[in-house]
Amino acid sequence: MSGLLWALIGLPLGGGALLACAGRRADRFAAPAAVALGTVDLGLACAAAVTRPEARGPLLAGLPFHLRVDGLSALLVVTVTAVAAVVLLFSVWSIGPGEARARFFGLMLLFSGAMLTTVTAVDLLTLLMGWEAMGAVSWALIGYWWREPVRVRAAGTAFLTTRAADVGLYVAAGAALAGVPSGSLALDRLHEAGGPWLSVVCAGVVVAALGKSAQLPFSHWLSRAMQGPSPVSALLHSATMVVAGAYLLLRLEPLLRASGWGAPLVAWTGAATALALGLVAVAQRDLKQLLAASSCAQIGFMVLAAGAGGLAGGTLQLMAHAAAKSLAFLVAGAWLALLGTQVLPALRGAARADRATGAAFVVAALTLAGLPPLALWAAKDLVLAAAAQHGPWLYATGLAAAVVSAVYATRALWFVLVGERRRAGAPPLFARLALVPLAAACPLLTFVAFPPLRDAFVRVLGAGPQVEPHAGEFVLSGALALLASAVCWRWGAAGAPLPQPVRAWFAGWLGLATAVRLLVVRPVLATAGALAAFDDRVLHRAVTASARGAVRLARWVDAALERRVDGAVHGIAGATARLGRLARRPQTGQVHQYLAQAVSAFAVLSVVLVLFAVLAGSG
Repeated sequence: MSGLLWALIGLPLGGGALLACAGRRADRFAAPAAVALGTVDLGLACAAAVTRPEARGPLLAGLPFHLRVDGLSALLVVTVTAVAAVVLLFSVWSIGPGEARARFFGLMLLFSGAMLTTVTAVDLLTLLMGWEAMGAVSWALIGYWWREPVRVRAAGTAFLTTRAADVGLYVAAGAALAGVPSGSLALDRLHEAGGPWLSVVCAGVVVAALGKSAQLPFSHWLSRAMQGPSPVSALLHSATMVVAGAYLLLRLEPLLRASGWGAPLVAWTGAATALALGLVAVAQRDLKQLLAASSCAQIGFMVLAAGAGGLAGGTLQLMAHAAAKSLAFLVAGAWLALLGTQVLPALRGAARADRATGAAFVVAALTLAGLPPLALWAAKDLVLAAAAQHGPWLYATGLAAAVVSAVYATRALWFVLVGERRRAGAPPLFARLALVPLAAACPLLTFVAFPPLRDAFVRVLGAGPQVEPHAGEFVLSGALALLASAVCWRWGAAGAPLPQPVRAWFAGWLGLATAVRLLVVRPVLATAGALAAFDDRVLHRAVTASARGAVRLARWVDAALERRVDGAVHGIAGATARLGRLARRPQTGQVHQYLAQAVSAFAVLSVVLVLFAVLAGSG
């Protein structure tokens, strides 16, 4: 079964890498190839959700690359691939033939593949690989139109903010190696860290998760991310990067609880973000900015659920939010393409220009408002029921945030519904049909919150006992949401009767842009500039001086030693040559002649001596 899981993450990662690297030559077939890969991957995700495969591969000594589909990740892989398939299909129309389609669709596939790696990771090391890849690809997608400096700066701000928070995961991994028995990085064992290491692991995870999910105080980077194409926003906000932090906190709820302080901190941060960023959304005049702030607010409910121990409510909130927010962003992108604007006053009557997209946006907005019988109404009640176990103030803050959700969603609806019917074109049929599954999911997921489907949902998750919400809680939240929607509709374009400075403060994202620039972007860029200056002024000069010194030393060696050595070598060679010539002289023919003459003389002398001896003997 491991082959199924390898295929699930390998298909989008491999296909995306090939398309992204192929360049403009692949633009012609990039869109259909990406849609086909996304559809096949959705089928693989459904199969994996049923069979629950596990895969393991070599990576580091004692730390393998480990993936597994369990209860939570089974729901997440289906959610991620379903939303990605719909967004890819819609992008065939919104990203026209004149764009760099191979790069866009390749990056989108890589993005979804990195998220699939994140949600199926069994340990921190594997999770970090998907986590970091997702952050890098998000930078490329937000800055997709790289020739426009404002978009590149926005991508840089988003990347630097999330990267600054991501340091927490590295700290957590180091603390886990030191504090968890046998140095395990397994996610389900992080809560076993001993002593102060437990708090370090928890703190690192919380910082990284809050930064990735744009929770306070990191929320403003999501506003800057709106500079990317609308399909990027639809995928990034709904089922991938921005919900990755909330997923991690839901996954590591035992760690938050074991630390003692992590669960209350996370719960209150989520509740505060849901309320504060909901008010920010109310103050926006730009539709995409309203949706961006609402993403922070809606994810705040997931974070609240993680801190309050409401795994079922947080997971249902994540799934329903993925359907509603991707639907809203795709429609907003369609209006931007057809009408050339995303400013709310200029969108008066936009929902009546094309009934299909208008109806889709109505469903998405009503879902975000938490109006019965749509999914986020029920999901929020599951979250609030868990929050009520931690005190009335946490419950009241979450309930107030739910009411604010109704206000900003109704405000967006008022602008796009009221006014003369706009005359504009419409997306092609296949793009409008792509919205149908997302629109249908919004009410259908509501039934998961009620028995017996809720019990089945909890069993699929593999969660422990969950808090049972009372019927009165559903009635109270639904009634307050309807009342808030009615009041907001009555306000119309005037908005809430708040002082102008207060409106400006909320419209400016609580001043978080200035804080991010001062505390994150400028320090990081200043550090980078200082390192670059050190490189240019110190390292570069040191290397240049070393090179010059080496050249001078070489010249001195050549002048002072090399030539003398050469002279000595030449002298030895000459002497050797002369000795060789002397040695060859005995081998000449003249020497042989002298030797022959000497031998002849000695022979004659020998004969004479023999004769004298004979004669002397005879006499």
